[in-house]
Amino acid sequence: MASIVVYLHLLIILMISSSNPSSAQGGPPSPGYYPSSRFTSLGFSQVYRNLWGPQHQRLDQGALTIWLDQDTGSGFKSLHAYRSGYFGADIKLQPGYTAGVITSLYLSNNQDHPGNHDEIDIEFLGTTPGKPYTLQTNVYIRGSGDGNIIGREMRFHLWFDPTQDFHNYAILWTPTEITFFVDDVPIRMYTRKSDATFPLRPMNVYGSIWDASSWATEDGKYKADYQYQPFVGRYQNFKLGGCTADGPASCTPPSVSPSGSRGLSQQQILTMQWVQRSYLVYNYCNDPKRDHTQIPEC
Repeated sequence: MASIVVYLHLLIILMISSSNPSSAQGGPPSPGYYPSSRFTSLGFSQVYRNLWGPQHQRLDQGALTIWLDQDTGSGFKSLHAYRSGYFGADIKLQPGYTAGVITSLYLSNNQDHPGNHDEIDIEFLGTTPGKPYTLQTNVYIRGSGDGNIIGREMRFHLWFDPTQDFHNYAILWTPTEITFFVDDVPIRMYTRKSDATFPLRPMNVYGSIWDASSWATEDGKYKADYQYQPFVGRYQNFKLGGCTADGPASCTPPSVSPSGSRGLSQQQILTMQWVQRSYLVYNYCNDPKRDHTQIPEC
């Protein structure tokens, strides 16, 4: 009965949104639950360290600023590797011309498995003035690292301007699913269908800003232009809760549903579906140019 009530409540919201053009362009209906509130904010140095570009990284009262110029970008890495968990941060992006520039928060084991690594990505694809940022989510497994990586990209526009304020972005990685969140709103869930299509090896958490001119903005049409340097990414309110690679086998990943169970509530699922109807701009499963024998989960 409770799920029917939630469904009807969301249905009414969606009907109102569809009949009101200004509402339809606004934010999504409430997910009903806010998992980031379950995690304590951590200082950068409690969980991360500089990985590269230390001269392009500044820490001020727990807030981290990293930047890219014609000399180098910058990146950071978690102190520990994890086999599951919730990983998030508040991020604010740079306005103006940012074509070719990637600002990211992601999981990877590239340093442990070079040329054969796993990755779960939140990447902001730089843009040109007047066009919105694109948030790319991606999952790949045992990637080759030589340009033949089989990506599983889903790209979204956002219901707000990510350059005006900090917003929370997070990944939940469990043994059965990967869920991406924006301000506690689930936007994508990637489910384990087989061991061959799901990352299972431990990964570290990373953040970075770097030049990806060859592909980042409209398939490389627009490149990084260093007359607009430095390109800046700002991070704060770091949140992390998970099972470390060397932790006890009894450790279980946190839940992000109000019931405390795995997966999402019905209200969270309906909100995610609304976001995908309203703001999804690319889905690898629907790309006719992709070789679908390489992405059997589709």
